[in-house]
Amino acid sequence: MDNGRLVLAGAPIGQVGDASPRLREALETADVVAAEDTRRLRRLAGELGAEIRGRVVSYYDANEAGRAAELLQALQDGRTVLIITDAGMPGVSDPGYRLTHLAVEAGITVTSLPGPSAVTTALAVSGLPSDRFCFEGFLPRKPGERARRLDALAGEERTMVFFEAPHRLQAGLAAMAEALGADRPAAVCRELTKTYEEVRRGGLGELAEWAAKGVKGEITVVVAGHVPENLPPVIEDLVAEVTRRAETGVPRKQAIVDVAKAAGIPKRDLYDAVHRG
Repeated sequence: MDNGRLVLAGAPIGQVGDASPRLREALETADVVAAEDTRRLRRLAGELGAEIRGRVVSYYDANEAGRAAELLQALQDGRTVLIITDAGMPGVSDPGYRLTHLAVEAGITVTSLPGPSAVTTALAVSGLPSDRFCFEGFLPRKPGERARRLDALAGEERTMVFFEAPHRLQAGLAAMAEALGADRPAAVCRELTKTYEEVRRGGLGELAEWAAKGVKGEITVVVAGHVPENLPPVIEDLVAEVTRRAETGVPRKQAIVDVAKAAGIPKRDLYDAVHRG
């Protein structure tokens, strides 16, 4: 018998209307639906008008290790197994990685039914650089472990995305401000896509003070990466400096030599840039 197929299904993070028609079809046709919360699954299926015909099993943090072997056997028996969490993508700070890893090792087809993600949604609306980013999940709960994790991230140049529980938000932001700098730009994204969605932007210190008043809901924090103090010079700026010096009477060739030396770049590179301009 051919192996089955593992489907990682993205679930709406707030608005049920964000679910794709493919999600409804997948829920109806899967042989086994493994859900982080079976009650929330039933509610979602009802809102989508989907009739789940396959077997529904619970699949959450506490039983993930034991349940993975059972689901792997179903896959090896040729079944289609769909994993769906409460919101977002399975495996992204939610159950799913363990079974995916086992399925890959067993040569079973693993596919994804893309859906909303709080990580990329928060990154998009944060207003912070999104060309390079990393996801750090939840920070450790213990202050010492949290401080060590943040110290290790102090030099991270990519934009960072974190999840945080609302009752730990103020402490987490304060720890970030201490490790990364109170003025480090950040955004706290609360209840994304839901009725009371809110995006609060500012420095980490300012956001920690705001959070001290109490914040509710699902929280995603986006923090700007570290900007090195000694950035490489922008060649256009160096060309402009050569032009400025030449206008004061300095020979252009001498200006190129002096500016290139001060910037620490080969004079030939600056010479070519000046003459291209």
